[in-house]
Amino acid sequence: MRWRCSERVGPTLHNAALSGPRTAITGHALLIAALALTSFASACRAQPEPPPRNITIWKQVGSWSGHGNKQTESFTSDNGGFRVRWSAGNETGADMGRLRVVFRSGDSGREIIEAIDARGVGGGTEEVAADKPRWFYLTIESADEDWTVAVDERIDAVRK
Repeated sequence: MRWRCSERVGPTLHNAALSGPRTAITGHALLIAALALTSFASACRAQPEPPPRNITIWKQVGSWSGHGNKQTESFTSDNGGFRVRWSAGNETGADMGRLRVVFRSGDSGREIIEAIDARGVGGGTEEVAADKPRWFYLTIESADEDWTVAVDERIDAVRK
């Protein structure tokens, strides 16, 4: 249906295209309708996407538990960044227990990172980083306590 405004009488517009009795649209009503249409159109616009942001994702490499010393299997890293979650408890000796966790080179066995060196009951989380990606394994040295160690690799990503 086409609308055509044919004559203006004072503040009123008459629409000649309507059938039946003439309908008057006041200038005030026309202004309100225009504002409503503008508001509706702006509300329907696509919202701008939020800017990308850097996030850190942790991928579990392995988890081990025990009493006494242990050497883990080898694992690889794409970037050398790790999070080590650990706990030590249930001391059995007269002295304070000890927990030491060391990242070693999968090629040569040399010490790369000493991640944990703790005495007594406790736990925590440590973030550590090697100088470059490589193959690793852990040596876990424990005396007189039970322990749990979990290693996660750091993955940097961008959330869009």
